[in-house]
Amino acid sequence: MSQSFDEISAQLRKRHRQSARLKWMSLGALLLALAFLVVFFADMLGKGLPAFQQAQVQVEVDYSEQASQLPLAAVDEEVRDLVSRGWLRTLPMQMRDNPELLGTTRTEWVLADGQVDQYLKGHASRLRDDAKARVDRLVEEGRAELKFNTTFFSRGDSKMPELAGIMSAAMGTVMTMLVTLAVAFPIGVMTAVYLEEFAPDNRFTQMIEININNLAAIPSILFGLLGLAIFIQFFGMPRSSPLVGGMTLALMTLPIIIISTRTALRSVPDSIRHAAFGVGCSRWQVVRDHVLPLAMPGIMTGSIIGLAQAMGETAPLIIVGMVAFIPDVSATFTNAATVLPAQIFTWSGEPDRAFVEKTAGGILVLLSVLIFLNATAVVLRKKFERRW
Repeated sequence: MSQSFDEISAQLRKRHRQSARLKWMSLGALLLALAFLVVFFADMLGKGLPAFQQAQVQVEVDYSEQASQLPLAAVDEEVRDLVSRGWLRTLPMQMRDNPELLGTTRTEWVLADGQVDQYLKGHASRLRDDAKARVDRLVEEGRAELKFNTTFFSRGDSKMPELAGIMSAAMGTVMTMLVTLAVAFPIGVMTAVYLEEFAPDNRFTQMIEININNLAAIPSILFGLLGLAIFIQFFGMPRSSPLVGGMTLALMTLPIIIISTRTALRSVPDSIRHAAFGVGCSRWQVVRDHVLPLAMPGIMTGSIIGLAQAMGETAPLIIVGMVAFIPDVSATFTNAATVLPAQIFTWSGEPDRAFVEKTAGGILVLLSVLIFLNATAVVLRKKFERRW
């Protein structure tokens, strides 16, 4: 009898050791994941935060008739090579838009050249030694410094890093997501309601469910090929437009919304349906007035997460041409546009060192938006749960 107790004690000790090992292995995996996350964010912050600053130089700008014909003449020759050539090219346009500037001389802070910006940030630059000496002198005189980079948020793409911004890509992302939401949300929710509440359980509906689950797992680039074949080649829709990009992403988001909506509908207790049927409600009244309101937290959460995933997609949009050079904001849903992921992809291939921080800065903006959307999903879920 004592031997049996010893065997039982040994088995218990063995199980306790296994449980302890599993606990420490799980804790180690969690710490490893957190370490990767910390390293990733630290690297992105280290490379991306400099993108929110831009070097500026204080110079006297001569808004004369000569400057409108030859912008280089508007700035003193001593600092002319330190000022952004892109900014100088905008002088004639500024003088046309502001006639009161004509014939005046003003002291203004203007954008510095991209190499000056890199030098002030402590990065490698192609400035000559005499130019570096002039920049150092301007810094000592308080006429050159790093300021908040409003250009990054107010302008579109540019071949000059000091003029490159995310405005056109951000607006293209908003327009594309509006199309995606307008197409995917109602179709996805109505499809899920039909399959869960109205459709009979037969071979046809089972085949539809299998295909929906398969569509949720296929690579996103295949949806880009599908959008290219259907929307552009078959229907002749304009290439590179938010309309085509949004409808392509809607195809990719539909299975996610359908699956999450069906899961939310299944979570509603059957007693709610039986009680509504018991007081004489029709099936549509049961779904509209009782089931859908209770399932709305899950529907909203799944839809927002699906849209957040679509916002971060690049491959399908590259296939439909939304990776083009777009310096201006798209005026309509049918004009050429780009999106933030595609803009980041384009910047990552630029040889200029200054575009590295632009790439990281764009990633930080995109991550902030995605975190905000996921937080919104959690808040909405909690709000609807408290309400119902």
